[in-house]
Amino acid sequence: MAVTLPEGLKAVLDSKVFVTVATIQRDGSPQLTPVWVKRDGDDLLISTTVGRSKERNLRRDPRVTVQVLPADAPYSYATVYGKAELTTEGGQELIDDLALKYVGKKYAEFNASAAQETPRVVVRVTAERIVGQGIV
Repeated sequence: MAVTLPEGLKAVLDSKVFVTVATIQRDGSPQLTPVWVKRDGDDLLISTTVGRSKERNLRRDPRVTVQVLPADAPYSYATVYGKAELTTEGGQELIDDLALKYVGKKYAEFNASAAQETPRVVVRVTAERIVGQGIV
């Protein structure tokens, strides 16, 4: 069942905060990746590409954890436990939105090798449980 993101967490997610995404590898161990994030209401959006570990892991097992650690508040954090839905629809638009947010340029202007990448995947994380301190 989806939960509502607290206002403090929404504010942090709307900033240039990096988050760490944890997925479950085939052997059961965690696979962790620092990523850019965008909020869509109470859902979190991240971008990956077809064939990457995150994408393969989430297609096999949609459980995901997102750790939010604001750089300006080192003892504050939020851990979002949820389920992921994946689609390639809107993938390029999302990575461009994220690049504009974090570096002020479209993705292809920021990453010269963008044209050689496999298709972009939108990972929509719906929060089912949130724990933390200071921002939740």
